[in-house]
Amino acid sequence: MTTTDDLWVFGYGSLMWRPGFEFAEVRPALLAGWYRAFCLYSMHYRGTPARPGLVLGLDDGESCRGLAFRVPSAEAEMAVEYLNERELIGYAYEPRTLPITLDDGRVVPAYTFVADRGHRHYAGNLPLEEAAAIIMDAQGCAGLNRDYLINTVRKLEAEGFADQSLHALLVEVERQTGLIDRGAGI
Repeated sequence: MTTTDDLWVFGYGSLMWRPGFEFAEVRPALLAGWYRAFCLYSMHYRGTPARPGLVLGLDDGESCRGLAFRVPSAEAEMAVEYLNERELIGYAYEPRTLPITLDDGRVVPAYTFVADRGHRHYAGNLPLEEAAAIIMDAQGCAGLNRDYLINTVRKLEAEGFADQSLHALLVEVERQTGLIDRGAGI
């Protein structure tokens, strides 16, 4: 079986540090025409209906560095079922197959999730201070919203990806919690 028969999945948030499905290979990749943003309200995993959190989505514009997971074709259907169950639970995601560029220069189609701008959970581009306040106060069945931010930033840094907007958001969360003033980090 060749890799052209396999499924590629593009992860840009929690899928990077907690994919939850079997894969044969993982590679850095670039998705053009979309960027990573805390643009979706979370009422389940990182928030509740009474106190929504924010989660990442791919929004139109710019580009996004992330990780591409190659799933052997024999496991592809199971991986897609798992991903749909995980990612489409009440959130404003649309599953898409989009071209990504792997770190070796190959362009392959990849399964991923983009933000649905017409969905009621689409938050759009919130001001930094407002997004940080939401993230600081929210918690859902998967844990604290700020842990989602922290884990994503750490994984991006470990992979050598720069995402200035997420870094600035983390700094603002630290500022609002008072951790920066004490010289500690989250």
